[in-house]
Amino acid sequence: MIEKIELQKCKNLANEIDRIFPLSTKTKEAFCQIKREKFVPIGFKHYAYKLDALPLSSDQWISSPLTVAKMTEYLQIDDSVDSVLEIGCGSGYQAAILSRLVRRVFSIERVEKLAIQAKQRFKEMNLTNINVRCDDGQNGWSGFAPYDRILFSATAKEIPKKIFDQLKIGGILVAPMEKKETHVITKFIKTANEIAKTELESCKFVPILDGVEK
Repeated sequence: MIEKIELQKCKNLANEIDRIFPLSTKTKEAFCQIKREKFVPIGFKHYAYKLDALPLSSDQWISSPLTVAKMTEYLQIDDSVDSVLEIGCGSGYQAAILSRLVRRVFSIERVEKLAIQAKQRFKEMNLTNINVRCDDGQNGWSGFAPYDRILFSATAKEIPKKIFDQLKIGGILVAPMEKKETHVITKFIKTANEIAKTELESCKFVPILDGVEK
């Protein structure tokens, strides 16, 4: 009975997002399958299915479900996409959504405690296709490159060349970029000759930081 109620909450959330920002069928199904309450602090469980960002430890946040949906859709994931690299795992909610859409997800988190907690959540939820690494996300994860898609879940001033080097030709990178006093979700498409950039919409994310926090 509890399982049925939780899944109905997921479905209601997916429908609410879809009314505001139309979702592809597969993305909507992913939101229906992943219980957001598993990713929020215990004291915020009653807010889990609202369209709000919620605080985590270490001055980090779990993004609004609406923001997670937008970032997911902007990646333009289709059947040809096999692997996604996420920079900024946080609670793991974004990675969990992506895990329902692609065969392999690689997620980097600089805060060791958050990385350990995310790994435990994925294990408990039997999300076996997500790989988590504690590292400075600006290094990427070269061992499994190149990736079909790369997603930044934190705001960057610029995208390091080594990250673009880990993106396949024809691949898409989506990141919130600092622009004067605002943040702008930006899509980059890598071709053989250039990196094409498109600004999509304003947003608010925590900034990407250097190094690893033990």
